[in-house]
Amino acid sequence: MSPRVYTPRVTLAKRVQVYQSGSLFMRPHFTVALREGVATTSEPSSWIDQARGAAPSTDTLHSDVDDRLKHAGIPVKVAREYTPANGREWDADERASGMNRVFRMVLHRSTTMPDDLIESVRLIPAVEQAIPGAIGMAPMPAPSSRRLGRTPGKDARKVVYLPEAHARARGDNAIAIAVLDTGVSMEHPEYQHQLGEGFDFVDIIDGAGRFVGDFVGADPDPTDQVGHGSHVAGVIAARGGKMPPGVVPECRILPVRVLGAMRQGNRRIGAGLVDNINAGIKWAVDKGADVINMSLGVRHMGRGGLPHERVIDYAKRKGVTIVAASGNDGTTEIYYPGGHPYVITVGAADTTGRVAQFSTYGDHVDLIAPGTDIYSTSLGDRYAFLSGTSSASPFVAGAAALLKSYAHEKGRSLSDGQVKHVLKHSADKIGTRFKSRKAGYGMLNLADALQLLEHKLN
Repeated sequence: MSPRVYTPRVTLAKRVQVYQSGSLFMRPHFTVALREGVATTSEPSSWIDQARGAAPSTDTLHSDVDDRLKHAGIPVKVAREYTPANGREWDADERASGMNRVFRMVLHRSTTMPDDLIESVRLIPAVEQAIPGAIGMAPMPAPSSRRLGRTPGKDARKVVYLPEAHARARGDNAIAIAVLDTGVSMEHPEYQHQLGEGFDFVDIIDGAGRFVGDFVGADPDPTDQVGHGSHVAGVIAARGGKMPPGVVPECRILPVRVLGAMRQGNRRIGAGLVDNINAGIKWAVDKGADVINMSLGVRHMGRGGLPHERVIDYAKRKGVTIVAASGNDGTTEIYYPGGHPYVITVGAADTTGRVAQFSTYGDHVDLIAPGTDIYSTSLGDRYAFLSGTSSASPFVAGAAALLKSYAHEKGRSLSDGQVKHVLKHSADKIGTRFKSRKAGYGMLNLADALQLLEHKLN
């Protein structure tokens, strides 16, 4: 029986639009980071516990902040943005990254937030940072149409020498890859065997009318309702039943749903709160992810710190490798988390091995991987062709996990820096430069990466 194929509904990492708090998609909110050593006037519970109805809310944070909001006539509910990894006390890395000092301020009423409110809060001496809440959403390019051959998707895997790499290693169950996306199809036969613990961080309070399916209340069910995250998971860990095997079919997948399903015309796209994406990153780190794939991105709006800055720093302190899509604009626009120097940023190659015309480029791009007409898993037990840097990123995330798996099987461990060194020096160069603005260090080469690693380990 041939696999079922359907026209894909979404490709992320296109032109990501960010809607500021106060749009029709969400109740207005902003986050406040207090300066180190500043005491709070109450002990707020986490937003996750409040969203699940497991804890009451409070309406105070710090006397100066409270007075400013009261003067502006803005009542809020206050919650902690993050929770300690052990559920009780903040560890040294959490404190160093400021996880313990960030709070979410949600307006009681679904009204437009005054333009000067955030700036006035920023000016309070006790406040280190104040950032408006936002929703990132990723429109979809025109879907591609391909006929199934006898082995659909096989050519893309050959380009990165996956069959040769699998002769040496296929991953290790001790190594976990978190997929931060629209969730995954939890019962898909291609990777159901490798799914670990997951979580759904999508909580769009005022999403009715545009969001569909599950969009309120964080919970442990990260089921995909768009198809994009399922596609990414297949590239990483498919067993190879009705499609080529994933890069690491023996590694575990931690499904983290950070983007819900939003209706756009007759299609669905992935969209979610940037703050909830941050919570998903921290959760993945705390649950032991060795690698995090983020086939998504948002632009820096020029207000407050860079998107995801605090949680990327936390992941760095914990040694977790993060891989992200560069974007699909074909320009030098910078999307985050891909814009952070710590993140491995991946562009897309076309079917000829050249940099795809849609692939966003720049000095921050590190590698390219196949990203045009990539055949992989989708909703339910189906399959689909998708194009975009969001399809290229999981090839590299899988490569990072493959290297960590190979080292683990040899009784060794690899740091994030060592993973990057091997990938950089084993990539097939595009052109004469060691690194180019469009292709980074070149095309991912899984076989050469394993060979170089084996040499380094001996």
